[in-house]
Amino acid sequence: MRDGLNPQKRNARVKSTYNHRVITVVYIPQLEGYYAEMFEVFKLSIKSLIKTLPKTSAITVVDNSSCKRVQEYQIELHKDGKIESLVLLADNIGKIDAQIGAARMSREPLITLTDCDILFGTNWVQDTFKIFNSIPETGSVAPYPSRRSLTYATFSVQKAILKGKYKLEFEPIPENFENYNKFLESINWHKEINQNALWPILNKGSVKAIVGSDHQVLTLRRDILFSSVPFEPSFIKVGNHSEENYVDFPIDISGYFRLSLSRYSAFHMGNSPEQWMYDMLDALSGESENLTLNLIDTMEYPKLRNSWVFKLKKKIIKKIFKFYIPKTYHY
Repeated sequence: MRDGLNPQKRNARVKSTYNHRVITVVYIPQLEGYYAEMFEVFKLSIKSLIKTLPKTSAITVVDNSSCKRVQEYQIELHKDGKIESLVLLADNIGKIDAQIGAARMSREPLITLTDCDILFGTNWVQDTFKIFNSIPETGSVAPYPSRRSLTYATFSVQKAILKGKYKLEFEPIPENFENYNKFLESINWHKEINQNALWPILNKGSVKAIVGSDHQVLTLRRDILFSSVPFEPSFIKVGNHSEENYVDFPIDISGYFRLSLSRYSAFHMGNSPEQWMYDMLDALSGESENLTLNLIDTMEYPKLRNSWVFKLKKKIIKKIFKFYIPKTYHY
């Protein structure tokens, strides 16, 4: 039987504390072989997150059945109040299912989905908010630029450019050269040799964004998770187009823009730490923790449907859009 009234019913409303949440999925099953140094990489990542987040942002760590030592470290982070939420899974359910599940459980309007091998730099959250607040159609923002994603899952922004709503410019960004090569090296791609290689830039007043992004880390609107992301589980451990089907394409199908910062505010580390990563972490001041960021309410952007009409328009726009790309831009 029930004795008395549940005291929570007297004040039933739940207070909203944050407007942004970072969700990182960790899978380090052992500390040898491929994973020998991944624990150290993860510690660099989570420490950089803690030092760069404003007080209006929170961290959720989803442990996808890591070894005991890694889980104990995460539990200590939670006990110390370093991370707001910790999900411990007994079995590895796959990166995307763990990530999307935690994201749908969250209530913040902006959600960052990130791998556990990303090193976060100064002002990445502030610069991300600037793009969302300046370009209403923004659906996602990656904290580092991508040169090779101009026409990948960017139908919505291509369409806006062709209509003349936004202007696309191709410019060199020499200060990105070194960091871009660090990224290419981290994924075992050939380095860029041209310091003046062109980048596809969308200008909006004083705010510049790169068209397109990678998907190792990005911040997206929460409503996309419930409008165009598949509701059935992926049942895929990692890769095999799971990121494309559950993150990249849904953003574009929803009618939003996939963008990235024009300068590097985060870095892909891979599975082996290097000295520059420790130096960068040590240089972070931690001043952001007392900062409050506001997200401007924007109109709900019309949603597109993944129908034959959408696919036909996509093919037509892509063919026309190629004429806007200069021959000197190689991607």
